[in-house]
Amino acid sequence: MVNSVLKAIRIMDLFSASEARLSLAEISSRLDMPKSTAHNLLNTLLSEGYIEKVDGDLYALGTAPLILTQRIRVNVEIRDPAAPLLRKLADRARESVYLTVKDGDYALYIYAVESPQRLLARTAVGDRVSLHCTSVGKAILASLPETEVDAIVERVGLPAFTENTIDNLDDLRTDLAQTRERGYTVDTQEHEANTFCIGAPIFDRRGRVIASCSISGASQSIVTDRLADLSAEVVDTAQEISRRMGYVPTRASSMLRTQVGQR
Repeated sequence: MVNSVLKAIRIMDLFSASEARLSLAEISSRLDMPKSTAHNLLNTLLSEGYIEKVDGDLYALGTAPLILTQRIRVNVEIRDPAAPLLRKLADRARESVYLTVKDGDYALYIYAVESPQRLLARTAVGDRVSLHCTSVGKAILASLPETEVDAIVERVGLPAFTENTIDNLDDLRTDLAQTRERGYTVDTQEHEANTFCIGAPIFDRRGRVIASCSISGASQSIVTDRLADLSAEVVDTAQEISRRMGYVPTRASSMLRTQVGQR
């Protein structure tokens, strides 16, 4: 337990609808905390937007908790309808399956169905990963305007995690163009050694990319011998999740058009 974090949380817990504004003295007294300690914690919370100053020297909750609440609501809205579809996908693929949402300049894992073959015992849920080197991330990037992709790269760069990581903007653009054409993206040990993934984007009712899902495993066959079958499964799942989020596609992806032509 980190005492300073606990104290900061307790400060925020003091505020309520009936007591939306509190003074430093009131906060210090109610938590039996030295004024200097309370002041330092409040300044830290102020700097991050969790607390704001109002009416001179009074304190109130800031806007940062509202942003967190919005993120939680959006994550739950996606996760709940997606979960049964992802479990079916995992059963069919016999590999790990993941759901991520766009979280600023990164992808955040919010749901996972881990394969029993996965060597690591811990789940990926809660991890934030770069967009340029993961199948879930590249699926999101490929669905963003090029200017936004450039802005993200400008802010966070293209750090290399393995020797296969795409660390050149021109190469990344080429990869994203291929993703847009075929409807899915591939990660061949770009983020982790011995990890191969296929991902597809998920859209909301306005047609904005908000999430992505993927199949992931340690076998290279995922992106070779099984690629055709697994990519179709991932894209179908992503499109069904999108539909449940209210998305109505204007046209089928090139991959799905090819599938229709083969039937």
